[in-house]
Amino acid sequence: MITFLSGGPGSLALIRGSRQILHDRDIAVIASTAGDSPVSGGHVAPDIDAATFLFAGILDTGRWWGIRGDTYATHNHLPRVAGSEPFPIGDRARAVQIARMNLLRDGMTLTEVVQVQCRAQSIGATILPMTDADAGVLIDTGTERLPLFEYWVAAPAETEVRELIRTATEPAITDEVRAVIEASDAVVIGPDNPARGTLSILDCAGMRDLLQDRFVVAISPFGGNTPPDPKNAALMYAAGERPTSPGVSRLYRDIVDLFVQDFHDPDDIPGSLRLETRLLHDRQAESLAWDIMAVIRHAIS
Repeated sequence: MITFLSGGPGSLALIRGSRQILHDRDIAVIASTAGDSPVSGGHVAPDIDAATFLFAGILDTGRWWGIRGDTYATHNHLPRVAGSEPFPIGDRARAVQIARMNLLRDGMTLTEVVQVQCRAQSIGATILPMTDADAGVLIDTGTERLPLFEYWVAAPAETEVRELIRTATEPAITDEVRAVIEASDAVVIGPDNPARGTLSILDCAGMRDLLQDRFVVAISPFGGNTPPDPKNAALMYAAGERPTSPGVSRLYRDIVDLFVQDFHDPDDIPGSLRLETRLLHDRQAESLAWDIMAVIRHAIS
């Protein structure tokens, strides 16, 4: 089994490519809950939902969140009844979020809720939240504190990011997360900005120690001729590093066995593997997945 730490669209694209060479039952996804927040009576969990929607075949891969072809009747009607939301929520996605909130209020853990909703959508992969504790991240802009996902999808690109504020200190990983990682042949950290979600997974109590005994591959989201967008850059600076592959490598240095960077990356990291990491279409994602799986099979053989 291969476990992916998922905290953004890069991981999702790689997972989609990996499904061409792995059975869903051989894939596990540990999703960041850094972007979770309550909105309009529902429990918004963007990284959990994106993973489940991907395996259910309904993910909007143009945005890498939400449901493809969803409608927005409720969101559009809210202003007519003195209501508002920080970002658009589709009607079908809202149903998932309302159901999740109701199950949580009934006493289920977040892990249990995700398992119930995965079964309801006939998902064969294992999808788990990184923790059952409250582990959201707030963005301190200097004038307000925005939930991470609200900042990512709704704040202007030039919004200042002074600090990443975690709502919990070292939330614990669950027994289910521990069991999945211990049963995995390897753990893959996809090409996502670490500050957007992956660091929140790694900062869960026990996670970094657990990964010491696994073969871990991390892929840089930066490099090549395209500069990072302003929000990616701002989040990395707030995490204490520059938006570059060396910056990412330093954030992962204690748990990664193999670091992958793009062919065109101008920065040189000793010991890294150079591959085509730009995932602009399905063929590139599948090709990168083949390369990563070949490395893993060689390493564990």
